[in-house]
Amino acid sequence: MNLQVVYCNHQTARLDIREKLAFSSNEQLDSAYSELKKSYPDTEMVVISTCNRVELYTVSQESETGPSHQDLAKFFSEFHQVPVSDFFEDFLERTGPDAVRHLFQVASSLDSMVLGEPQIVNQVKEAYQRATQNALCGPLTHALFQQAIRVSARVRTETQLAEGRVSIASVAVGTFGKGIFEYFDDKTVLIIGAGEMAEETLTYLKDEGVERIIVVNRSFENAQKLAMKVGGEARPCEQLEDYLAEADVIVSTTGATEPIVDVACFERVLQKAGNKTFFILDLGAPRDFEPAVGELNDDIFLYDIDDLEATCEENRRARQQEVEKALEIIDEETERFMHGVYHRATGPIIKQLREQWHDVREQEVEKLFGKLSHLDEKDQELIERSIEQIVNKLLHPPLEVLRHEAREGTPHGLLDALKQLFHIRD
Repeated sequence: MNLQVVYCNHQTARLDIREKLAFSSNEQLDSAYSELKKSYPDTEMVVISTCNRVELYTVSQESETGPSHQDLAKFFSEFHQVPVSDFFEDFLERTGPDAVRHLFQVASSLDSMVLGEPQIVNQVKEAYQRATQNALCGPLTHALFQQAIRVSARVRTETQLAEGRVSIASVAVGTFGKGIFEYFDDKTVLIIGAGEMAEETLTYLKDEGVERIIVVNRSFENAQKLAMKVGGEARPCEQLEDYLAEADVIVSTTGATEPIVDVACFERVLQKAGNKTFFILDLGAPRDFEPAVGELNDDIFLYDIDDLEATCEENRRARQQEVEKALEIIDEETERFMHGVYHRATGPIIKQLREQWHDVREQEVEKLFGKLSHLDEKDQELIERSIEQIVNKLLHPPLEVLRHEAREGTPHGLLDALKQLFHIRD
C-alpha cells in the first residue's frame, strides 16, 4: 500500500504560487479528477483546495500503479499551465504515517493560519464528498478521511484550541479592522461573494455594530439569500464600482480566477468617493484585488490572506500548551490508524499461513494415530499438543518479523516472499 500527499500551503508557498495551483471551481476540480482517473485508474485520490492550501492525497495498493511526486507535479504543471520549476521546491510530499499525520493536523486546524479555526474541517468534509462523487475514493481513503473528521472532533473536545478568535474572519475583523476604525456602527460594509466565508465575516462585523450591509454576488439570487439572512441589501454586480465608492469596509470572498478589481477600476472609485478611508479585506484565492490597489494612497488599507500570518503566529505561540495536547492526540490516532492499515495488509497472510500449517499438522497427526492405534486418549492428546507447539514455534520467527516490519509500513517484500515460499494465494 502506497499512501502519499503532495501539497503546498501558506507555510510552504507564497500566495501567488498557491493561486496558480488552486482549483477555483468545482467544475475545474471535476475536470482535474477526470484526467487523474484516466492516468491512474487504480489509485484513490482526494484533493483539498482552499485559499490557504492545495493538497492531493493518493492511495494505491501497489506502488508501481500509483503516481510519483514528479508525476503529480507534472500533472499540476500541465493542468494549470504553470512551469514545474515555478513551484516544485514548494510542492512538498509526505508518505505513509507522515501523510496520515499531516491530514489529521489539517483537519484539526493545527496547520491553519488561524489556529483552531472550525472552517477547515468543513472544507475537508467537502473535499472528501467531492472526491466520492467523482468515484475516486476507495476503502482506504474512506477510512482515512472519516478518521480525520473524528480526530478533529476529539481535538476540539479535549483541548481549548477553539477558544477566542479562531477563524480568519474573526482575526481579520478583530485585529486589522479595529486598528483602522474605532467604531463600525456608522460604517457601510460591502460584501463581494455570498459563500460561507462572506457570511462568517458578516457575523463578526454585525457583532461590532455594523448596520448597513450591501451584498454583491455574480448570482443575484444568492446575494438576495445572504442579504435576507443578515439584514442587508442585495445589489447587482454590474454597478460594482458605485458600491465600492459607497463602502467603508469591503470584504471580498469570490472564487474568481482573475482579480475583479484592478488599479484602474479603483482609481475611478476614488474619484467618486472623495477623501475617505477604505478597509479592504481580500479573502479571495486567487486574489480579488490587485495588490497595487493598496498603494494608491495612505487611506487605503488592503489586507489579503498572507497578511494574517503574523497575527496567527502570535495566536499559535499563545496556545502552545494546547497545541502539544492536540499533537499527542494526533500521534496516538495516527499510530492507531496505521496499525489498522497494516493489520489489514498482513492479517490475511498470517491467517492463511496459520491455517495452512495447522491443516498439515492435523493431516499428519491423523496418519500417525492410524499407525499407532494402541495409544490411549491421554497419550494422543499429549502427542497432538507437542506437535502443535512445534508448529507454533516454527511459525513464530517469520510472523514476528512480519509484524515488526508492518509497524514501519506494509512489508511488501516479506509478504511476497511468504506467498512464494508457502504457495499462498490471494
